[in-house]
Amino acid sequence: MLIGKAACGLQYAVKRSGNAVGYCSLTIKCGTRDEGDFHSGIAHFTEHTIFKGTGHKSSRVINGYLDRLGGDLNAFTTKEEIVLHATVLKEDLGKAASLLLELATCPTFPEDEIEIEKGVVIDEINSYKDSPADDVYDKFEEALLAGHPLGRPILGTAASVRKITSKELRKFVEERFTPGNMALAVVADVDEKKMEQGVLKLAEKVFDGTWKASLERSLQETGTPEVFHRTVEKRNHEVNAVIGGLAPSLYDKEGRFPAILLGNIIGGPASNSKLNDLLRERNGWVYGAETSYTQYAETGVMAISLGCERGNLEKCLKGVDKVIRKMQDERMSESALKAAKKQLLGQLAISSDNGETQCLSMGKSLVSFGTVSTDSQNREAIEAITPEKLLQAAQDIFNPETTSSLIFL
Repeated sequence: MLIGKAACGLQYAVKRSGNAVGYCSLTIKCGTRDEGDFHSGIAHFTEHTIFKGTGHKSSRVINGYLDRLGGDLNAFTTKEEIVLHATVLKEDLGKAASLLLELATCPTFPEDEIEIEKGVVIDEINSYKDSPADDVYDKFEEALLAGHPLGRPILGTAASVRKITSKELRKFVEERFTPGNMALAVVADVDEKKMEQGVLKLAEKVFDGTWKASLERSLQETGTPEVFHRTVEKRNHEVNAVIGGLAPSLYDKEGRFPAILLGNIIGGPASNSKLNDLLRERNGWVYGAETSYTQYAETGVMAISLGCERGNLEKCLKGVDKVIRKMQDERMSESALKAAKKQLLGQLAISSDNGETQCLSMGKSLVSFGTVSTDSQNREAIEAITPEKLLQAAQDIFNPETTSSLIFL
């Protein structure tokens, strides 16, 4: 893998893989938390409307540019990044990378296209009303991080989206989308050195070697959030519940790897996770229960999510409490810990075998750390987890005095 930075400040990483398909991503260190005084939801709306035209291409041309090559173009927004990504045949990677940078540097945001897209995004906002499992988690995180920029909803509100203008979008991009804020990642069966040279030439062409500014993100203390236990009457067939609290941040190396392992043991994707085993396999109370761990710059959020019939809610909550208390009270045996580590490492290895997953992960790592962690470094960090560290993670993250809950009844 080759990692570097162009004269303009654009970071890049190129990794060779044995696949004829190429993956390319442009990660921009600018998400919902960076909206400041702009209308709520503008980061996500920018991601939607960035495809509506550039100084060189119309929306119709953009939409068909990679399609004609059999490729795919997509994007998504998080609270800390906007990511544009493409999948193409390896010989078309140059075109894909050039298009991603063009979209990020000279979007025009035509007024008529903006008004049409507002309807699409507002429909997306309203669709969450029909997806209580997603809505309850979003509302939980907004309440947990209330008062902090991370507490802003990614989609914004229907009212705020209606107020966004083309002029405001251009200002947002001009201020936030600087090369020092961007990372270009490529994963494909290519000569890494030649691809690096191509990336550097492209960066010089797009930014003409002058831009170096980057977003000065002001990190804010999250403090200790007010603990809440709220029930909202929704009258849905399924009850949805989220239980959790703050967890180690992205930059807390000592804390985040035990947290990753803890979340995987409690409610990871495997059928033998403790929650899945107790709530579904043994008792049939839920279709699924999972633990999510989201890592942000200042903090993290770990939450247990589940959906069940009303009559099973109390049993499920007691089951969750039982699983957590056992992790907090009993030191895991060396053999059980070894098996849990092997399972997590296997899951990570299988996930990283996917070129798109690798590419997106590389971009996130570049804008966060300025480098890309190797598989061996991650393995070393996971292998270093002791029973004591795992026990401490369970006690800290799911401390009864700092754990909150939200239930859609």
